Amino acid sequence: MRTSAGVEARLPIRSDTDLVWVRQHVRQAAALLGFGLVEQTKLVTAASELARNTLVHGGGGLMEATRVDTARAQGLRLAFTDEGPGIADLDRALSDGYTSGGGLGLGLGGARRLVHEFTIDSTPGSGTTVTVTSWTAAPPAPRGER
Repeated sequence: MRTSAGVEARLPIRSDTDLVWVRQHVRQAAALLGFGLVEQTKLVTAASELARNTLVHGGGGLMEATRVDTARAQGLRLAFTDEGPGIADLDRALSDGYTSGGGLGLGLGGARRLVHEFTIDSTPGSGTTVTVTSWTAAPPAPRGER
């Protein structure tokens, strides 16, 4: 049985250097949990985008990494939290082509496509939390399904 040592973490996101630490931690944690190279790369790419959004648009914040287990799979859950201005129009922010920072407009929507589970909670004026989960095997079936 694998342990959570080296997987669980709370990392501040306050500078570009912190973005490097977030990417390194996510890569190492995913490898410890048995993610293949392609799935590691997808998760690190999503984490990198979300951490940068936390820094640039949220004014900094925190990433929490947590190991998650079900009877069918194990995974890595990452929560990115800031106390910035929030996102006024989530649908628009998640659509391809939309950018508030002069980028390609693939940020949130691209991150969502790279992971198995994606949730976002944002209140204008109160900050944003984006939580993503990737699984080492097929994601567990929702309750009531087989």
